[in-house]
Amino acid sequence: MDLTIYYILLILIAAVFAGIIGSMAGLGGGVLIVPFLTLYFHVPISLAIGASIISVIATSSGAASAYVKDKISNIRVGTFLVLFTTSGAIAGAFLEHIAPKQIIYIVFGVVLLISVIPLIRKIGEVNQPPTVKNDPIAEKLSLNSHYPNYEMKKEMDYNVTGVKSGSAMMLVAGILSGLLGIGSGVFKVIAMDTFMKLPIKVSTTTSNFMIGMTAAASAGIYFFNGEVNPIIAAPVAIGVLIGAVVGARLLVRTKGSTVRIIFGIIIVVVAVEMLLSGVGISL
Repeated sequence: MDLTIYYILLILIAAVFAGIIGSMAGLGGGVLIVPFLTLYFHVPISLAIGASIISVIATSSGAASAYVKDKISNIRVGTFLVLFTTSGAIAGAFLEHIAPKQIIYIVFGVVLLISVIPLIRKIGEVNQPPTVKNDPIAEKLSLNSHYPNYEMKKEMDYNVTGVKSGSAMMLVAGILSGLLGIGSGVFKVIAMDTFMKLPIKVSTTTSNFMIGMTAAASAGIYFFNGEVNPIIAAPVAIGVLIGAVVGARLLVRTKGSTVRIIFGIIIVVVAVEMLLSGVGISL
């Protein structure tokens, strides 16, 4: 690797783009950072994953603070679900050296393609269906809340259901985060949007709130394994942080249907990349 100033600057620019998309879609920049670094900058996969873990924390820190200030994130939901994601992340990080990556990539890609179906069906939906009621766990923990809807210019109330299925999906998200060095924001958003019926903006912003804590749970393991190169991780973290703040500002004024479309496109692209990697085809 020729780590020249020009090379590092290009990584920084790519990281800014990844941060913007990752922040708006609730994915975390890691989903794009790993393909960027390995495919276009020829960084070894282990170092790309290490840098990705750091970038995921940066994305969450930059975007989550803005979303909390705008009162869109559901802190109660995020705090409850992060118990499952961090547990999974620690387990995934320990499994990283023994798990067959090709199988994981293939399963990951298939699940992503399946998950895009309910998202497409919901395009154009402004708010969650009024028939949604709090399930018993959500009722006890007071997980229901409200958020400012700038499209309708009023506060929108919403309830929370499917807490058990959403929690199970969060455990899977944590394991994949630790295994692949990504924030697994895709699965977090799906868990909250599809299973728990949260509004899409609440799902993506709460996902950003959780992503940093999930990544931090496994970051130490990658660091002690020597898979975090500061020369690569630093520009990635700075770029993603800048992009995350910009993306947070854009999301507040963006229609929910637009967020779904962006999210759906990214899911398909990442799914194809994962499937191709699983069968040994490089783009």
